[in-house]
Amino acid sequence: MRAILARFLPYLWPAGRADLKLRIMVALLMVLGGKAAILSMPFAYKAAIDSMTIDGAATATVAITMVIAYGAARLGSVVFDNLRNVAFERVGQDATRALAENVFVQLHRLSLRFHLARRTGEVTKVIERGTKSIDVMLYFLLFNIAPTVLELAAVLIIFWINFGIGLVLATVAMVVLYIGFTRVITDWRNHLREKMNDLDGKQLARAVDSLLNYETVKYFTAEEREARRYGQAARTYAEAAVKSENSLALLNVGQSLITNTMLAGAMAFTIWGWSEGRFTVGDLVLVNTLLMQLFRPLDLLGMVYRTIRQGLVDMAAMFDLIDTPAEIVDRPGAPALNIAEPSVAFENVDFGYDSDRQILHRLSFRVEPGQTLAIVGPSGAGKSTIARLLFRFYDPQAGRICIGGQDITHVRQASLRAAIGIVPQDTVLFNDTIGYNIGYGREGASMVDIVRAAHGAAIGSFIESLPKGYETEVGERGLKLSGGEKQRVAIARTLLKNPPLTIFDEATSALDSATEADILTTLRSLSQGRTTLIIAHRLSTVTHADRIIVLDQGSVAETGSHRALLKADGLYAAMWQRQAQEREKETEAL
Repeated sequence: MRAILARFLPYLWPAGRADLKLRIMVALLMVLGGKAAILSMPFAYKAAIDSMTIDGAATATVAITMVIAYGAARLGSVVFDNLRNVAFERVGQDATRALAENVFVQLHRLSLRFHLARRTGEVTKVIERGTKSIDVMLYFLLFNIAPTVLELAAVLIIFWINFGIGLVLATVAMVVLYIGFTRVITDWRNHLREKMNDLDGKQLARAVDSLLNYETVKYFTAEEREARRYGQAARTYAEAAVKSENSLALLNVGQSLITNTMLAGAMAFTIWGWSEGRFTVGDLVLVNTLLMQLFRPLDLLGMVYRTIRQGLVDMAAMFDLIDTPAEIVDRPGAPALNIAEPSVAFENVDFGYDSDRQILHRLSFRVEPGQTLAIVGPSGAGKSTIARLLFRFYDPQAGRICIGGQDITHVRQASLRAAIGIVPQDTVLFNDTIGYNIGYGREGASMVDIVRAAHGAAIGSFIESLPKGYETEVGERGLKLSGGEKQRVAIARTLLKNPPLTIFDEATSALDSATEADILTTLRSLSQGRTTLIIAHRLSTVTHADRIIVLDQGSVAETGSHRALLKADGLYAAMWQRQAQEREKETEAL
């Protein structure tokens, strides 16, 4: 907990932000002003009551003045509280923004391995809860716990001066007992609520699962069976909800017993002192009002404790995310990639995603500047892994990868990735416009450049035929576009990027034959004058390549041109013949 608070405090007092520190100071002054107003109210109330015990018009004037002062103090406390919120709001929002930005940057810094291992929903939940918790924690620490401690200290001093040590000790004992009782019951309630929330999730899952499988339920006339399953889940949840609500009643009654016992005892003590001539009637009101005001923030203690405890858990999860080390990092002082000669070389590369799953075995090949190299082979041979290694999403366990004669682990990642364009097998688009998705290829690209790239990818006419043109929304992950249209958008943004090295990673494998033929024509025009790697399963898409390498179990099994490999009558020729037979069967079926 101390470590979490140590990470949290810089957001409470941000370095280099004199404006925010000034706002915090103003907010704290408003807290002091609000507490001063609140603590002055019982004294004004006491003075008014004491004045009323004396006959005379003058005393009536004093009593009325004190009542007005009492009302002014109540108004003042509200004004100070709201001015405090106005002063502090920017601090809380800025802390939330800074933390969210840090986490977002960290997520993009982490490796592909991290993102493949974690559910996106889990990560976003951690960010959402963590960033919200810091604002809540700032608010409760500064404006609930700290003012309550300050008010308690002031009340104890007032009691000591006016009523003696006995009332001070009784108040301290009451607060300690109240806090201890609240903590024990709240911890118990948290356990009950966790169980209730879990059961609520199961009940919802049962209902959704049953409705999603509506037809299956009907096929097997299982309506009653589903109703029983849902009913059992609903009853279990209801039992847990009853226990949770009953525990709240126990908490409220227990807290009320402690505070009202203290209140009754303190007032009885004051009345006894009044009977002895030591206290006035106004002192009874003073004790009553001070304790009632102290009980108000204490009544929220259970909620505050639960919120802070959950906030610490949420922030711990988020700080763990921030502290996760990046697997792929630039070397200190690493230079940018010099891409004057965009050759590619794999030199005895060994790689596996896990220690017990070796993908590439001493893989070596070279692509000269301006050449087109095709990489083919059966599924699982390691073809797509080559693209990931080129982008340096992973580092090989042995060997090295060079572009333009430079080891890619010795240059900056940003410069490396800026030099490579890719058209992937599954193009995922942002939930934005077509124009935005094409323009994503190069930051700051003009509309003229975007239109030119779209026409270069043979999708410009289609876009311009749409009612909204380049402002057409593509939907989540680009689902409003067909497979061929998405691939053309991917080609367009690669054209816009204009990289010296391009990779086509199974770019047409998910398309029908007619669309594939059109896309291939566009891809070949895109590869003109560039060093190109084509990763493919369909051999008919790579016959034009300058050289083809055939991967088998992570190693180069064969290499040569299309004609040479067919003559060799090896693995490539066998794959070609098998795919030709499959095409013949498809043709016959049609």
